[in-house]
Amino acid sequence: MEGPFIRIEDSGEVIALRPEITTIGRGRGVDIRLTDPSVSRLHAEFVRRGPYLYVVDLGLSRNGTRVNGRPIARRVLDDGDVVSFGAARARVGGIPREDFTPEVELRRAAAPELTRREADVLASLCRPALSDEAFVAPATAREIADDLVVTEAAVKQHLLRLYQKFRIPEGTNRRTRLANEVVALGLVRPTPVVPTQRATDPAHHSPTTSSRRAS
Repeated sequence: MEGPFIRIEDSGEVIALRPEITTIGRGRGVDIRLTDPSVSRLHAEFVRRGPYLYVVDLGLSRNGTRVNGRPIARRVLDDGDVVSFGAARARVGGIPREDFTPEVELRRAAAPELTRREADVLASLCRPALSDEAFVAPATAREIADDLVVTEAAVKQHLLRLYQKFRIPEGTNRRTRLANEVVALGLVRPTPVVPTQRATDPAHHSPTTSSRRAS
Protein backbone atom coordinates (compact mmCIF):
# COMPACT_ATOMS: atom_id res chain seq x y z
CA MET A 1 0.00 0.00 0.00
CA GLU A 2 1.37 3.40 -1.01
CA GLY A 3 1.53 6.10 1.64
CA PRO A 4 0.70 6.07 5.38
CA PHE A 5 -1.90 3.64 6.68
CA ILE A 6 -3.16 2.24 9.95
CA ARG A 7 -3.89 -1.36 10.92
CA ILE A 8 -6.75 -1.77 13.41
CA GLU A 9 -5.51 -4.27 16.00
CA ASP A 10 -8.87 -5.85 16.85
CA SER A 11 -9.91 -6.59 13.26
CA GLY A 12 -6.62 -6.51 11.37
CA GLU A 13 -8.21 -4.13 8.86
CA VAL A 14 -5.72 -1.95 6.97
CA ILE A 15 -6.95 1.55 6.08
CA ALA A 16 -5.07 4.08 3.93
CA LEU A 17 -4.97 7.63 5.29
CA ARG A 18 -6.22 10.54 3.22
CA PRO A 19 -3.75 12.95 1.55
CA GLU A 20 -4.33 15.72 4.13
CA ILE A 21 -6.65 15.01 7.08
CA THR A 22 -8.30 11.77 8.20
CA THR A 23 -10.84 11.96 11.02
CA ILE A 24 -11.33 9.04 13.37
CA GLY A 25 -14.00 8.31 15.96
CA ARG A 26 -17.26 6.55 16.72
CA GLY A 27 -19.60 8.95 14.89
CA ARG A 28 -21.16 8.35 11.49
CA GLY A 29 -19.48 11.31 9.80
CA VAL A 30 -15.81 10.38 10.40
CA ASP A 31 -13.42 8.92 7.82
CA ILE A 32 -12.43 5.94 10.01
CA ARG A 33 -15.16 4.67 12.28
CA LEU A 34 -14.36 2.70 15.45
CA THR A 35 -17.19 1.03 17.35
CA ASP A 36 -15.51 0.78 20.77
CA PRO A 37 -17.67 2.69 23.33
CA SER A 38 -14.56 4.33 24.82
CA VAL A 39 -14.01 6.19 21.53
CA SER A 40 -15.61 9.64 21.16
CA ARG A 41 -17.81 10.48 18.20
CA LEU A 42 -15.06 12.71 16.83
CA HIS A 43 -11.96 11.58 18.68
CA ALA A 44 -8.83 12.55 16.74
CA GLU A 45 -7.33 13.45 13.38
CA PHE A 46 -4.40 12.14 11.40
CA VAL A 47 -2.74 15.02 9.52
CA ARG A 48 -0.22 14.62 6.68
CA ARG A 49 2.28 17.40 6.00
CA GLY A 50 4.78 16.46 3.30
CA PRO A 51 6.60 13.31 4.46
CA TYR A 52 5.37 13.74 8.04
CA LEU A 53 2.30 12.33 9.73
CA TYR A 54 0.98 13.48 13.07
CA VAL A 55 -2.03 12.68 15.20
CA VAL A 56 -4.10 15.32 16.98
CA ASP A 57 -6.25 14.50 19.98
CA LEU A 58 -9.31 16.72 19.84
CA GLY A 59 -9.06 17.30 23.56
CA LEU A 60 -12.68 16.72 24.48
CA SER A 61 -12.76 13.02 25.31
CA ARG A 62 -12.35 11.70 28.83
CA ASN A 63 -10.40 8.71 27.46
CA GLY A 64 -7.91 10.66 25.34
CA THR A 65 -5.38 9.56 22.73
CA ARG A 66 -2.07 7.80 23.40
CA VAL A 67 1.00 7.02 21.32
CA ASN A 68 2.97 3.98 22.49
CA GLY A 69 1.12 4.21 25.79
CA ARG A 70 1.81 7.91 26.44
CA PRO A 71 -1.04 10.46 26.45
CA ILE A 72 -0.56 13.13 23.79
CA ALA A 73 -2.18 16.30 22.50
CA ARG A 74 -0.41 16.47 19.13
CA ARG A 75 2.41 14.15 18.16
CA VAL A 76 4.55 13.40 15.10
CA LEU A 77 4.38 9.68 14.32
CA ASP A 78 7.06 7.21 13.29
CA ASP A 79 6.58 4.00 11.35
CA GLY A 80 5.32 1.27 13.70
CA ASP A 81 3.92 3.56 16.39
CA VAL A 82 0.81 2.29 18.18
CA VAL A 83 -1.93 4.88 18.59
CA SER A 84 -4.71 4.26 21.12
CA PHE A 85 -8.08 6.00 20.97
CA GLY A 86 -9.61 5.14 24.31
CA ALA A 87 -9.33 1.34 24.40
CA ALA A 88 -9.11 0.96 20.59
CA ARG A 89 -5.61 0.52 19.17
CA ALA A 90 -4.11 0.93 15.72
CA ARG A 91 -0.56 0.54 14.39
CA VAL A 92 0.79 3.12 11.93
CA GLY A 93 2.71 2.07 8.83
CA GLY A 94 3.92 3.39 5.49
CA ILE A 95 5.77 6.42 6.93
CA PRO A 96 9.18 7.18 5.35
CA ARG A 97 11.96 6.81 7.89
CA GLU A 98 14.01 9.97 8.55
CA ASP A 99 16.49 11.27 11.05
CA PHE A 100 13.68 12.69 13.14
CA THR A 101 13.04 12.30 16.85
CA PRO A 102 9.50 10.85 17.25
CA GLU A 103 9.45 11.67 20.97
CA VAL A 104 9.08 15.36 20.18
CA GLU A 105 5.51 16.64 20.05
CA LEU A 106 4.75 18.87 17.11
CA ARG A 107 4.94 22.43 18.35
CA ARG A 108 1.73 24.33 18.10
CA ALA A 109 1.67 27.53 16.13
CA ALA A 110 1.34 30.70 18.16
CA ALA A 111 -2.26 31.78 18.59
CA PRO A 112 -3.25 34.86 16.59
CA GLU A 113 -4.28 38.07 18.31
CA LEU A 114 -8.03 38.18 18.97
CA THR A 115 -10.44 41.00 19.65
CA ARG A 116 -12.72 40.63 22.65
CA ARG A 117 -15.71 39.91 20.41
CA GLU A 118 -13.76 37.24 18.46
CA ALA A 119 -12.85 35.56 21.75
CA ASP A 120 -16.54 35.61 22.73
CA VAL A 121 -17.51 34.05 19.38
CA LEU A 122 -14.94 31.26 19.87
CA ALA A 123 -16.16 30.54 23.40
CA SER A 124 -19.76 30.34 22.16
CA LEU A 125 -18.72 28.21 19.16
CA CYS A 126 -17.19 25.56 21.43
CA ARG A 127 -19.70 25.71 24.30
CA PRO A 128 -21.99 22.81 23.16
CA ALA A 129 -19.08 20.37 23.08
CA LEU A 130 -17.39 21.44 26.28
CA SER A 131 -20.19 20.24 28.53
CA ASP A 132 -19.92 16.62 27.30
CA GLU A 133 -17.13 14.08 26.95
CA ALA A 134 -17.79 13.61 23.22
CA PHE A 135 -17.19 16.38 20.71
CA VAL A 136 -20.38 16.19 18.64
CA ALA A 137 -20.57 19.54 16.87
CA PRO A 138 -19.81 23.20 17.56
CA ALA A 139 -22.54 25.81 17.73
CA THR A 140 -24.09 27.14 14.53
CA ALA A 141 -23.90 30.80 13.52
CA ARG A 142 -27.56 31.18 14.56
CA GLU A 143 -26.90 29.68 17.99
CA ILE A 144 -23.85 31.91 18.50
CA ALA A 145 -25.91 34.95 17.51
CA ASP A 146 -28.62 34.05 20.02
CA ASP A 147 -26.02 33.42 22.72
CA LEU A 148 -24.25 36.75 22.21
CA VAL A 149 -27.40 38.72 21.33
CA VAL A 150 -26.05 39.91 17.99
CA THR A 151 -27.12 39.37 14.38
CA GLU A 152 -26.33 36.16 12.55
CA ALA A 153 -24.72 38.24 9.78
CA ALA A 154 -22.30 39.74 12.32
CA VAL A 155 -21.36 36.30 13.60
CA LYS A 156 -20.68 35.06 10.07
CA GLN A 157 -18.37 38.02 9.47
CA HIS A 158 -16.48 37.23 12.67
CA LEU A 159 -16.22 33.56 11.66
CA LEU A 160 -14.81 34.49 8.25
CA ARG A 161 -12.09 36.57 9.89
CA LEU A 162 -11.37 33.78 12.37
CA TYR A 163 -11.01 31.23 9.54
CA GLN A 164 -8.38 33.52 8.03
CA LYS A 165 -6.57 34.13 11.32
CA PHE A 166 -6.37 30.42 12.12
CA ARG A 167 -5.72 29.45 8.48
CA ILE A 168 -8.72 27.14 8.25
CA PRO A 169 -9.13 26.25 4.54
CA GLU A 170 -12.49 26.25 2.80
CA GLY A 171 -14.35 22.95 2.74
CA THR A 172 -16.67 20.80 4.81
CA ASN A 173 -16.68 20.91 8.62
CA ARG A 174 -14.99 24.31 8.64
CA ARG A 175 -16.56 25.35 11.96
CA THR A 176 -15.54 22.02 13.49
CA ARG A 177 -11.96 22.44 12.32
CA LEU A 178 -11.85 25.95 13.74
CA ALA A 179 -13.17 24.67 17.09
CA ASN A 180 -10.62 21.84 17.10
CA GLU A 181 -7.75 24.27 16.51
CA VAL A 182 -8.99 26.66 19.18
CA VAL A 183 -9.18 23.87 21.79
CA ALA A 184 -5.78 22.47 20.74
CA LEU A 185 -4.23 25.90 21.28
CA GLY A 186 -5.82 26.15 24.72
CA LEU A 187 -7.85 29.27 23.92
CA VAL A 188 -11.06 27.57 25.08
CA ARG A 189 -10.95 24.77 27.61
CA PRO A 190 -13.40 22.07 28.72
CA THR A 191 -15.43 22.94 31.79
CA PRO A 192 -13.87 21.35 34.89
CA VAL A 193 -15.94 18.86 36.86
CA VAL A 194 -17.25 20.50 40.04
CA PRO A 195 -18.96 19.08 43.15
CA THR A 196 -22.74 18.64 42.95
CA GLN A 197 -23.49 21.24 45.60
CA ARG A 198 -21.82 23.89 43.46
CA ALA A 199 -23.54 22.86 40.24
CA THR A 200 -26.02 25.72 40.45
CA ASP A 201 -23.28 28.31 40.23
CA PRO A 202 -23.17 29.35 36.55
CA ALA A 203 -19.57 30.45 36.92
CA HIS A 204 -18.57 26.81 37.04
CA HIS A 205 -20.24 25.91 33.75
CA SER A 206 -18.96 28.39 31.21
CA PRO A 207 -15.83 27.69 29.16
CA THR A 208 -12.86 29.89 29.88
CA THR A 209 -10.95 31.82 27.29
CA SER A 210 -7.24 32.39 27.37
CA SER A 211 -5.75 35.54 28.79
CA ARG A 212 -4.25 36.03 25.34
CA ARG A 213 -7.42 37.67 24.06
CA ALA A 214 -6.91 41.30 23.07
CA SER A 215 -9.25 44.14 23.93
